[in-house]
Amino acid sequence: MTPRDRSREIWRRALEVLVGGVNSPVRAFRAVGGEPIIVERASGGRIWDADGNEYLDYISSWGAMILGHAHPAVTSALREQAERGSSYGVTNELEVQLAEQIRGALPSMERVRFVSSGSEAAMSALRAARGFTGRELVVKFQGGYHGHADSFLSEAGSGLATFGIAASAGVPESFAALTLNAPYNNPAAVKEIFAKRGKEIAAIFVEPVAANMGVVPPEPGFLQMLRDVTAEHGSLLVFDEVITGFRIAWGGAQNAVGIPPDLTVLGKIIGGGMPVAAYGGRADVMKMVAPEGPVYQAGTLSGNPLAMRAGLSTLAELRRPGFYEELDARAKRLAEGLTAAAKDAGVPVAINRAGSLLTVFFTEGRVRDYASAKHSNTERFATFFRRMFERGILLPPSQFEALFLSAAHTDADIARTIATARESFSGLTAN
Repeated sequence: MTPRDRSREIWRRALEVLVGGVNSPVRAFRAVGGEPIIVERASGGRIWDADGNEYLDYISSWGAMILGHAHPAVTSALREQAERGSSYGVTNELEVQLAEQIRGALPSMERVRFVSSGSEAAMSALRAARGFTGRELVVKFQGGYHGHADSFLSEAGSGLATFGIAASAGVPESFAALTLNAPYNNPAAVKEIFAKRGKEIAAIFVEPVAANMGVVPPEPGFLQMLRDVTAEHGSLLVFDEVITGFRIAWGGAQNAVGIPPDLTVLGKIIGGGMPVAAYGGRADVMKMVAPEGPVYQAGTLSGNPLAMRAGLSTLAELRRPGFYEELDARAKRLAEGLTAAAKDAGVPVAINRAGSLLTVFFTEGRVRDYASAKHSNTERFATFFRRMFERGILLPPSQFEALFLSAAHTDADIARTIATARESFSGLTAN
């Protein structure tokens, strides 16, 4: 690896003009130490920093790049669309086509509204749920992350978990009081909340596979219990599939488990790497949204034609026979290899996997919720991260994030990652 002199110089400049040098907190690498990577280009399963160093990339733009970086079909579609215009501010057929694709894959999404970010989609879905039910409370799960809207920033995962922030400053207490937090995978706790306040609860927001406290799959019966308790109390069930949508399976986790929610939040993959998200669901709920109803939400770049073309091109590739089976097989091989390497080195880890998502928790016990995830040895993870990074493997710079495989990761890449992990695990128990 060549010296990272140019990267350091760019980072110095970034600190002068960007807040903390970044535009999203985890990118600052503060949880793992060292100076953050400055990316210059990316292709397939690899990225290169400003000094020309090559890394095997398991961030994959936090899951958006399921095909890998700069996929030829997507880049070709973007070039063609750019010549036709990058933003119209009025409806175009591409929006209709992508919405039709999404509804075909996710029948629960009878009506769709495109926005520009997952945070915007989740915030808007909550507003629609409140408008439809006439209720104010929302139930979310400890360690679940649904973007940075005020209602979701207590006991949240992702960057808040990385920085140990229990609740964001700047959120009025009156807003925080409208959010009820429950432990993930704990049916009794959810039922108790509904027994006490069910008539006030507009919706449950849940990641059907938690991926912002690290990867934590739902235990058998948990999601069905959420479906049943919301139906019983006249509340809405909202699946946040920003991460799991079109990654766990064609459509999303709801297809894999066979449980239709009332509303769904999508992002990342549906934009093929462009800034796009969506929310949608039952027609009677979505009719509350303007211009059909009184729940207002708007956006200049919503349905942006570049993002729509990228999304359509990406979904077309995902429909290839065997796509998900091949991706899942590689992820399984990686998880098994990492487990064996850690065991041989005497390093206690718990590896959770759901499809092409996985997390290596540096803890001895099973991880089934946020409380058990927080038992992880974050210092040991940071050492492991740095060792992998120095050997050209880029992992997400947080114990509480998922590794994302892409279709561009080859069998040789998996073998190299396992071999590098074996070196990096060595002697780690002394840390």
